[in-house]
Amino acid sequence: MKLKSILLGAVASVSFAAGAMAQEVTLRVHQFLPAQATIPATAIAPWAEAIQDQSDGRIAVELYPAMQLGGAPDSLFAQAQDGVVDVIWTVLGYTPGRFPKSEVFELPFLMSNSAEETSAAFYNYVMENSADEFESVQVIALHTHGPGLFHTQEPINALEDIQGMKIRGGSRIISNMLAQLGAEPVGMPVPQTTEALSRGVINGTTVPWEVTPSIRVAELVSNHTGFSGENGLYTQTFGFVMNRGTYEGLPDDLKAVIDANSGLETSKMFGRAMDAGDDVGLQIAEDAGNNIVTLDEAETARWKEAAQPTIDQWFADMEAIGIDGEALYAAAQEAMAAERQ
Repeated sequence: MKLKSILLGAVASVSFAAGAMAQEVTLRVHQFLPAQATIPATAIAPWAEAIQDQSDGRIAVELYPAMQLGGAPDSLFAQAQDGVVDVIWTVLGYTPGRFPKSEVFELPFLMSNSAEETSAAFYNYVMENSADEFESVQVIALHTHGPGLFHTQEPINALEDIQGMKIRGGSRIISNMLAQLGAEPVGMPVPQTTEALSRGVINGTTVPWEVTPSIRVAELVSNHTGFSGENGLYTQTFGFVMNRGTYEGLPDDLKAVIDANSGLETSKMFGRAMDAGDDVGLQIAEDAGNNIVTLDEAETARWKEAAQPTIDQWFADMEAIGIDGEALYAAAQEAMAAERQ
């Protein structure tokens, strides 16, 4: 009996009984979060198991969390593009300027309150409007997280409360928005947030609830602020992509296995994992007795008005590089509206 394995980094392996076919291909999957974080544990690991099962063990998948194969998180897309590894999962905003047309989904108050809905809209938008930004790789999934919100040492009950706070921003657009709202943005990858909060380098961070358990946010701050209405403050975009040469080198029947576990439904599956993770993170903060604030509609409207210059600046940035940002924003809104129907 042949064996197939999902290797959880270099630490542990889980073996499954395989069929009669011998292993032909090993895919190394590299990403930046610990193995127990939401997407690695509840989206990537099940994806890997499905690939192994559906290929009858001819494809083995090795999972390397927390940058175990080296490099920094902002190098992950290049690692897949250049064939350093076979598959990566990354935050697209870690490489500013690399995905300008896809970046529109990070604009404030565009996303819905559902990561599954927003992920479906994002995937469809990219296929229609910015697929060229991913021509160098084979796309498996494109998705977003749930609504981003503020997690801070001091409470935020009104727009004025954020003035002067040092807040971690996860992308170029988010940092621009924080600056225009009167905060002092500090850019850093998610894994650095824990130390930055514990040492007082930052006063708070913008992340969705899903991220908070893995970086101990509810232990390090006691205030959490979200917004009313059908739109979240912001989201970030993610890519789960394969080296194109690796994909093209597969025989047709194994390409079909990858194809069956790629695309819209896989992107929605990643979004569902994010939504479930949000529920877990919120419950941890509630159990800790933390102060959880949802700003009312009137206050949310003030934030939307204050965030409009971020959208206008993005339009100007796109115009400067020959891209019609307003048209792309309208397309993104249409993609979101289609998922709400």
